Amino acid sequence: MDYLFNSCPEIEEIKEDLQNNRLDSAAEKTQQFVNKQNNVPLNIGITGESGSGKSTFVNAFRGITNSDEGAAPTGVVETTSEVTPYPHPNYPNVTLWDLPGIGTTRFPADKYLKLVEFEKFDFFIIISETRFRENDVKLAQEIQKMGKKFYFVRSKIDNDVRSEKRSQREFNEETTLAQIRENCIKGLQKQDFETSQVFLVSSFDLHLYDFRLLEETLERELPEHKRNALLFAVPGVSMEIINKKKEALQSQIKYYALLSAGVGAVPVPGVSLVADIAIIVGVVTKYVFAFGLDIPSLKRLAQTTGVPYEDLINVIISPLAATTITTDLIIKVLQSLGSTAALIAAEEGCRFIPVLGIPLAMGLSFTSTYRILSAFLDMLANDAHRVFKKALGLNTSV
Repeated sequence: MDYLFNSCPEIEEIKEDLQNNRLDSAAEKTQQFVNKQNNVPLNIGITGESGSGKSTFVNAFRGITNSDEGAAPTGVVETTSEVTPYPHPNYPNVTLWDLPGIGTTRFPADKYLKLVEFEKFDFFIIISETRFRENDVKLAQEIQKMGKKFYFVRSKIDNDVRSEKRSQREFNEETTLAQIRENCIKGLQKQDFETSQVFLVSSFDLHLYDFRLLEETLERELPEHKRNALLFAVPGVSMEIINKKKEALQSQIKYYALLSAGVGAVPVPGVSLVADIAIIVGVVTKYVFAFGLDIPSLKRLAQTTGVPYEDLINVIISPLAATTITTDLIIKVLQSLGSTAALIAAEEGCRFIPVLGIPLAMGLSFTSTYRILSAFLDMLANDAHRVFKKALGLNTSV
């Protein structure tokens, strides 16, 4: 197993710090190693004609409301006059760029892509509140020529559904949505643009309509190394998204366990635990953010759904949610996991065994870290299920 770590400079630096009893430095570098895994950049361009709901979509995608600090400004007139980045509050490597409306005086259609610096975006979302117009089609054609992905999103669907419900004696939501989708597709076809997919989205109710389908499509068509960046940043607005987040996080645990085992190879009794705890603190913090179980995210969820914050907190069982993940908290929770605590103690005991002690300690370090992170991930995923169901007024049993 050791060859896996000799090729990793970060591990070697951590080993050196531990061997020289620089425990604070070792813990800090271990945390930096964990954080580095979350820094794959993803840049999403949100564009369309002025007033189409771009800024509200940017805010909703980032899990914040229009009134939150750092929100993209919204209004009944064009509020975006320049290319403006809006990093995700929990994943700053994911940035949504609120682009000025195409066809405005400052951003004419024929020069639009050059002016917004087309090259830096991974893909574009083209938004319209009614039907897609000539400028939207021109933009899609230019993006297509340059070999990048784009997606048509028909916004403000909640307004259309409410209007139809009031005006029709026998209202059927599925029929209304199908008609809106078909009308958008036919409108694009009339402008000589062939597409079979338009996503219907309400930025105020992402759990409804086509947002989950949009997320699935984006994830499927992104390069593999960018998929998790999108998945972790997107709001957990469906059970499917929550489960996919858990699956992706579970697949990463072996790497953190290997990191733990590599540090466990250092023949200094007691200090491996310092690095292990630093790894666990960083990874569990990532879990909390991915599932939206941090306090700011829960408060925003309460605000957008109308479910009191206290009611959301009351369905949480794990001590790891709705709090700050600290070393003391992790140690306290570990003490309640008897079998895992025994593994950690056995790891330290192995160090005193001649010749075979260090390899045994490495194996036990891998096993204990893997079990701990798996158990904590299960706890938080179950809490995310309960919170999601409570927010939607569903049965909160998992």
